[in-house]
Amino acid sequence: RLGLGARRWFCASPLQVMMQRATCGARAQVAAAAARCVSTSAPRRAVFADVTAAIGNTPVIKVNRLAPAGVNLYLKCEYFNPCSSVKDRLAKAIIEDAERRGVLKPGGTVVEATSGNTGIALAMVCAQRGYSFVAVMAASFSVERRKIMRALGAKVIVTPAPLGGTGMVKKAEELAEKHGWYLARQFETEANPAFHEKTTGPEIVKDFEGRRLDYWVTGYGTGGTFTGAGRAIKKERPGVKIVLSEPEKAPMVTSGEKQTRKEVLGEYGAPAEKHSKWEPHPIQGWAPNFIPLVAEKGLEAKLHDEVKLVGGDIAIQTALDLAQKEGIFCGISGGATVATALEVCREAPKGSVVLAMIPDTAERYMSTPLFAGVPAEMSAEEQEIGGSTETAIHAS
Repeated sequence: RLGLGARRWFCASPLQVMMQRATCGARAQVAAAAARCVSTSAPRRAVFADVTAAIGNTPVIKVNRLAPAGVNLYLKCEYFNPCSSVKDRLAKAIIEDAERRGVLKPGGTVVEATSGNTGIALAMVCAQRGYSFVAVMAASFSVERRKIMRALGAKVIVTPAPLGGTGMVKKAEELAEKHGWYLARQFETEANPAFHEKTTGPEIVKDFEGRRLDYWVTGYGTGGTFTGAGRAIKKERPGVKIVLSEPEKAPMVTSGEKQTRKEVLGEYGAPAEKHSKWEPHPIQGWAPNFIPLVAEKGLEAKLHDEVKLVGGDIAIQTALDLAQKEGIFCGISGGATVATALEVCREAPKGSVVLAMIPDTAERYMSTPLFAGVPAEMSAEEQEIGGSTETAIHAS
């Protein structure tokens, strides 16, 4: 007998599957698939009061083909959140904190600088709560992010790419001051890491309760995940080594050079200028051209045990490898985190367990270098396969 919420297994009848690949001069190859067991979906809550209630409790998934032998690599896949990124948590935290403090009134307007994911998440939460949202985003970030925000009802102000992160932050500050809008301050607000300390970190601790966990690998955008989840992990599992990753073209943390800051609208902590060690890189959402105050707090608390640099090319290739060899469809930032985690795996003792964060989905990167080598038209091999039967195929 099965109790409520139990995982149920049903055995399918043996199925012989013929697999034929059409290639010039090649003989047909036949393979038989053995009988297999098919499971139902894992138990989870099925009914929520609103979309924001579905944020969090994202799954941890084992990497089976890419990890080196003798080391177990797992990924916490944040693209299972409603709007497909870890920033859904941040948006919920910011809006609920503002509501609780009474600084965001019914029908009010929220403004924020974003590389895309925070803007999408804030657009979602604002839509659900009845607020207006204005995003400010540098032109260097993918156009699909702008479209998603606008589809969610947001207004998107685009700033010149050369101005980078500090440029879009300055514009958001100006708009907040000019119009009296609520400035979300994702890079400075304590609500950001506090939410991760209450949710993301404890989820990881719970998922690995009674199990080994040796390394936790993450990058940083605002630093909310690193600082907040890092606090919770170090408190409950002090033996876990935290590895922080940043782009090799933007070694701001690695340099040890402090970020200059300024006061904006009565609060201190916003970046005063671009960090001298930052250069443009393809890992969108990671390492804006300054070190956020939220990230700095985690660094000052010495939550990290090591900082590793990762290149854009290996980040892109790793994201593609995850898609094609593991079926894990993540963005460049996820590829960067896993590339770093794989380096950790190669250096770690046998039997080690490594967990890496996957911030978002590859669908945010369709117009970026991640998809530059992915064609829209049929290849010669695809045309050959398509032409092997009578029904016509599209002429490229």
